[in-house]
Amino acid sequence: MEKNAEIITSRSNPLCVHLKKLGSEKSYRYEHCEFLCDGEKLLNEALEFGIQINTVLSSKVLNFTLPDNIRFHRVKEDVINSISPLKNSQGLLFTCKIPEKIDCDFSFGTHILLDNIQDPGNIGTIIRSACAFNINTVLLTSGCADIYNPKTLRASMGAIFKQKIVCIRNDELIELKQSGIKFLGAMNNKTSVDIIKSDLSNSIIIIGNEGQGLSDHIISICDDFIKIPISPNCESLNAATAASIILWESYKIYKRTNLE
Repeated sequence: MEKNAEIITSRSNPLCVHLKKLGSEKSYRYEHCEFLCDGEKLLNEALEFGIQINTVLSSKVLNFTLPDNIRFHRVKEDVINSISPLKNSQGLLFTCKIPEKIDCDFSFGTHILLDNIQDPGNIGTIIRSACAFNINTVLLTSGCADIYNPKTLRASMGAIFKQKIVCIRNDELIELKQSGIKFLGAMNNKTSVDIIKSDLSNSIIIIGNEGQGLSDHIISICDDFIKIPISPNCESLNAATAASIILWESYKIYKRTNLE
């Protein structure tokens, strides 16, 4: 089933050098409007959802046929391992075009804003949860880790190709605030409302930085604050865990509304 492949044997091959830079350098990814993914599962997800795939490298025989417009190369396992930014490569790498910025409708539904989240694994996990719980849009401030970081891509488990994701500037957030949409900051303070008692619908839910929480700018535009009730034996939750719990609560509201 595998189509004819070009053979690459050298780690210094220009294509290998290009892919290695895509996996390790954020600025290089955006300069070339392309990002690197690792693994057959992600490749199948990208193909299923019509993502523009440019190149595939594999150290193994594929049991399916790639579209004719995708360049395919066979390489040795040691070459794959030298290119992949992940500790344990799955033996298959591919590159995708970075999509154009999409327009989003914030007049309905629930959205989530990530405020300076630094861990790419946390961002990937939150994107996966957002996709699972029918969140309209994932928004990221400029201080967040790159959504095309290979660790983000792997943690998203393919949700990166399905979920609406937008990087947003502070001035754009102010415009959203002025449009009347409700901003709910996840923050444990005296004025925070238990998420079980909160109306999470038609809002932007905001998750703050792993160590510092919400930034002062974000706090200033929040309409209300919400919190997750936890045992006094625990001080806080991981950002991705907290986001997933809140998104699950918002999904329950969505399900009730659509069943009525």
